[in-house]
Amino acid sequence: MEIVLGSRNAHKIKEIGAVLGRCGLDGIKLLSLDDIGFTGEIDETGATFAENAVIKASVPASMGYVSIADDSGLEVDYLDGEPGVYSARYAGEPCNDDNNNRKLLEKLDGVPKEKRGAKFVSVIAFVCPFDHSLDFTVRGECPGEILTAGRGYDGFGYDPLFYLPELGKTYAEITTEEKNAVSHRGKAMRLFAERLLEMKR
Repeated sequence: MEIVLGSRNAHKIKEIGAVLGRCGLDGIKLLSLDDIGFTGEIDETGATFAENAVIKASVPASMGYVSIADDSGLEVDYLDGEPGVYSARYAGEPCNDDNNNRKLLEKLDGVPKEKRGAKFVSVIAFVCPFDHSLDFTVRGECPGEILTAGRGYDGFGYDPLFYLPELGKTYAEITTEEKNAVSHRGKAMRLFAERLLEMKR
């Protein structure tokens, strides 16, 4: 079975593919937007992660492909949920991890540890072009804290700043296996896999 992921993000495709395999869905071939020849940009105009995930999954679905898409981001308690759906473009142009991390640290400058709680959120949307009654979304969350400086060299985005107290490490300091076990996207993917397995029965 082929499913198109409404993304070109190589990190995301690798993460999702790995989790699907461990959930017993290794028979699924995950394709990217590039694989189906979609060269345009998808405007993420939703006000929530769920709305954006559905928007992104609906594009390849409109071309006849069974599709999934993930919209994810960081919500910081002290900042009333910022950066939220704007996580990837928090600092504006040019959009990159360094600028986004720098802006986040500036906004949290002087904020004590006990007020630096945050969570990563991932919503995955499934869109079936042949039967929209099968469409669904699932949501995964991972709580943590924002450090005052980055730690670790793996991962991407806000990973070096996102600290997991129970592991004593940031997202950027843990292995891919550890991350998939605890991460927001890993949790969402397991929920997604459960729904997909139910549909296949």
